[in-house]
Formats: sequence, structure tokens, C-alpha cells
Amino acid sequence: MKEIGFFPAFIESYFIAFGVLLGGALIGGIASFLTGQPPLTTVYRLSSALRIWAIVAAIGGTFDAVYTFERGLLNADTKDLFKQFLLILSALGGAQTGALIINWLTQEHISS
Repeated sequence: MKEIGFFPAFIESYFIAFGVLLGGALIGGIASFLTGQPPLTTVYRLSSALRIWAIVAAIGGTFDAVYTFERGLLNADTKDLFKQFLLILSALGGAQTGALIINWLTQEHISS
């Protein structure tokens, strides 16, 4: 398997987290509609619950990230440590963007 460069991995990390959050919340909203639950409330609730899982999915699981941090700290390989930090930051941005779009669409955060 060919290893991709840092910049494509950075962009992929963002959009994977974005897609996992949006897709999971919207598909969960369809399921709540089919079962008679309020779909917009469910979509809003799921967007909060899926954030951490979107980030984990985007960085490729936790073991690679932990191994990279270990190598960066113990072997003084700060370049890999910084790259992994940026990938996690990109995944955080993707998850936050997805949650923000869900908040705009559902407007569940606005009280009457």
C-alpha cells in the first residue's frame, strides 16, 4: 500500500471527520423519523455524541496516533509529532464544521 503525503492526509482527515459526523447524524435522523421520534432533536443530539468517533475515524484509529506520539516523544522525532498533531487538529476542524452545519440546520440550540 502506497503511503500518501502529508497534505493529502491533512485534507482527508478533515473531510472524513466531516462526513462521519454529517452522515451519522442524518442517517440517525432518518431512523428516528421511521420510529416516530422527533428527527431534528435526534440529529442535534447525535451530532454531539458522534464528534469523538468522527475524530477517531479520521485519524485512522487510536493506536497509530499513540505510536506516533510515543515515537515523537521518546525518539525526539518532533517532525512526526507535529504532523500527527496537525492531523488531529484537522479532524477536530472537520467534526466541528459538521456539528456547526447540523446546529444551523436544526436550530435546536435556539430557545423560545
